[in-house]
Amino acid sequence: MDMTGTAPEQATALETMTGAQSLVRSLEHAGVDVIFGIPGGAILPAYDPLFDSEAIRHILVRHEQGAGHAAQGYAMVTGKVGVCMATSGPGATNLVTALADAHMDSVPIVAITGQVPSGAIGTDAFQEADIRGITMPITKHSYLVTDPDEIPRTIAEAFHIALTGRPGPVLVDISKDALQNATTFSWPNELALPGYRPTTRPHGKQVREAARLMVAAKRPVLYVGGGVIKAEAAAELAVLADLTQIPVVTTLMARGAFPDSHELHLGMPGMHGSVAAVTALQKSDLLISLGARFDDRVTGLLSTFAPEAKIIHADIDPAEISKNRTADVPIVGDCKEVISDLVVMLRKIAEEDGLVGDYTAWKQQMLGVKAKFPVGYDRPEKGLSPQRVIERISELTGPEATYVAGVGQHQMWAAHFIDFERPRQWLNSGGAGTMGYCVPAAMGAQVGEPDNVIWAIDGDGCFQMTNQELATCAIEGIPVKVAVINNSSLGMVRQWQTLFYEGRYSNTDLNTGGEDIGARRIPDFVKLAEAYGCIGLRCDDEADLDETIQKALSINDAPVVIDFVVERDAMVWPMVAAGTSNDDIKIARDLAPSWEDDEL
Repeated sequence: MDMTGTAPEQATALETMTGAQSLVRSLEHAGVDVIFGIPGGAILPAYDPLFDSEAIRHILVRHEQGAGHAAQGYAMVTGKVGVCMATSGPGATNLVTALADAHMDSVPIVAITGQVPSGAIGTDAFQEADIRGITMPITKHSYLVTDPDEIPRTIAEAFHIALTGRPGPVLVDISKDALQNATTFSWPNELALPGYRPTTRPHGKQVREAARLMVAAKRPVLYVGGGVIKAEAAAELAVLADLTQIPVVTTLMARGAFPDSHELHLGMPGMHGSVAAVTALQKSDLLISLGARFDDRVTGLLSTFAPEAKIIHADIDPAEISKNRTADVPIVGDCKEVISDLVVMLRKIAEEDGLVGDYTAWKQQMLGVKAKFPVGYDRPEKGLSPQRVIERISELTGPEATYVAGVGQHQMWAAHFIDFERPRQWLNSGGAGTMGYCVPAAMGAQVGEPDNVIWAIDGDGCFQMTNQELATCAIEGIPVKVAVINNSSLGMVRQWQTLFYEGRYSNTDLNTGGEDIGARRIPDFVKLAEAYGCIGLRCDDEADLDETIQKALSINDAPVVIDFVVERDAMVWPMVAAGTSNDDIKIARDLAPSWEDDEL
């Protein structure tokens, strides 16, 4: 693998330095411009030369988990590798959640951790943890470096592995003595990774078979996953959809891969998907899966998912193909290449064989379902609607902004009521469902897009897990805007308790001053924001909603936190209960879509 041209400037051949200096020089050659981290004993030798680096900005976070999520946010908006750094033992283990999250959602980050001296490894030394062993199942690859001579090659490999193929996290654990000892620096011009050869070009025969299935189908659906965004394939997807006129659904991780405003877009499928998207998948005779993985939140009860559909499954990771649903036509390759080749093949079949798919009736049928069952919400008689809050944030800010969500009800409302028109506009924790993701990920996104508006749509439960990073934002001049959807509850858990546990609200009240709770606010989010050096606002009346949002939008030199005190009993609809068939979708409690005989 050729690595020439990656260095900002060529280092003097065989220049002598410490392993720590070699690490910083290697990171500069890898193109790193920001690191999120916290120093500690084992990693401290690296922080000394980092102090002198003119190319790398270090952002001192308040918790290592925040460093990991910030690296994720930076990576997701820029398409580059995010970098976080921590010391040994608890510093390294605090990165585990973020690494697991990045692994599930295919986010390219490199985590650099210090380790106890090599001679002490395995002795239960102070602040020792086998972080390589701990993270092996949740990283794409992991390294333990005890020889300073290996640092440049390891860093080069780590960045290459993180970003190529199916992206993911890579851990580089470096012993303290390797950082302290002398070495000679030499950045590799090429890498030898014989066991790592991701397939990016799809096989022509498989593409041809897929195209023939598409032409023959009557009820096809383009089932689009986050791999389309990772592959920078949104433009190619638009060409394919416009050419074929096949309806499109975009998963939670693919929101923005296809514009919400496009007529063919049926919305998001899955447990809380739109009726049109869920129905299209269930009634389809052909699913063209592009960079998606048939996860349980999309399929519902797997044995009942899309029972009449043949499957074309395109993914860069061969392990995903036929893992959950057997593919009739498997295609291993980069989504950008696959979609481009499909367009070429469909045009060729049309030109040479005169065969063109006719999906007019199917398209009109699905557009009818979309019109009949839009995703909506009921306005409360009193109190502030959480859906309305998110909807107005989107309308007043626009699709040029980037939106980051935590996990739970607010995440699902954001997925539905924000208008997504471009890729990398939406960040959330999809696979792992990590509470605490939002604020630090928004911080990293703001660093990656310093001139853009970054909205963090968080819940009062999620917000309390990592809101200490507001201090980082205030000190470092990172002006994120945080909308806390405050229902004084662990909202999604409360929803399940309402629906499945007879309203027995066991340990879901948070006492943060939500609607019907009164003046008891523990904590008071406005005071908390101010204590962290941010601007704190509160809104509990729809009459003040637009003014409050506009005030936040007018502030660009400090982080802003808005405590939106919303009604407590709002629920996320539609919903497919866990473990049930998508055919059992509900649009409200005890209310399912009622189909006319001639509709489906």
